[in-house]
Amino acid sequence: MKKLKRMLVMLLAFSMLVIGLVGCDSKKNDADKEGDNTPQSAETVYPLEITDSSGATVTIEKEPQRIISVAPNLTETIYKLGAGDKLVGRSQYCDYPQEALEVESVGDFFQPDIEKIIALEPDVVLTSSLFDEENSKKLKDAGITVVAITEDTKIEGVYEMITTLGKVLNKNPEAAECVDDMKASIDEVQGKVKDLEKPTVYYVVGYGEYGDFTATGDTFISGMLELAGGENIAKDATGWSISLETLIEADPDIIIIAEFMKDDFVNTPNYAELTAVKEGRVYTLDVNMLERQGYRNADGVKALAEIFHPEAFK
Repeated sequence: MKKLKRMLVMLLAFSMLVIGLVGCDSKKNDADKEGDNTPQSAETVYPLEITDSSGATVTIEKEPQRIISVAPNLTETIYKLGAGDKLVGRSQYCDYPQEALEVESVGDFFQPDIEKIIALEPDVVLTSSLFDEENSKKLKDAGITVVAITEDTKIEGVYEMITTLGKVLNKNPEAAECVDDMKASIDEVQGKVKDLEKPTVYYVVGYGEYGDFTATGDTFISGMLELAGGENIAKDATGWSISLETLIEADPDIIIIAEFMKDDFVNTPNYAELTAVKEGRVYTLDVNMLERQGYRNADGVKALAEIFHPEAFK
């Protein structure tokens, strides 16, 4: 029974890992292409031509009134920018904010219901790197405008993503305000922790007999651990993988883990012997603030900093 439970935990963890990989495509959105120099405070001028994250040149003829998003982070941002009332379809993983659950689901990233998407008659479909190129082609062949907006591996990529989405949706002032708020929040956190000693940190993505997976130095999450005043023990590793030996040798001061994995992790041999486990320094938080690249990342950085340096936030 314990082995079955651990296998289920690993399956969930791998799902989280796959969704987290959305942010590992570093192609940039060319929002400043000639013909698309909309000031952040101005209304978007349509037709709008941009080069999206897939490298495709996309022309948006008019302000979208019917939007489908198949990326949770984009769905969150749509609501943040005040365009949630235009959302007519979402992926099954789009669960924030709560109102998003009232929007019709069009399936997941890998097997979307193409017929349903077409039937909803969207003006634009917003996708991430997990949306299959073949499915994207089917939509384009049906005359639907598809825009891929994929985040970079750094927080600056999120600012760019929000700005680009603001232009697409004619929400430029809202996007500028969102980016400014994020920058101010992160700057405030860094001001409080910059001179403090950094605790060593391990971020659990997966664990157990199938391997140990974490936010290595080439991931977006690793950058947020550093912004929050922590030292990622996996900063020199790549590809989301770390050896158990390296983890045990590093013996991190703090461990961050999704709540659904914590109980099993702390009671599993090897991990149970880590100092952070023995001394009760295994913390959970809403990992979507870290794994979904978007405006909530600023909240994620602050939440991490409050764990790493509680004395700075009293």
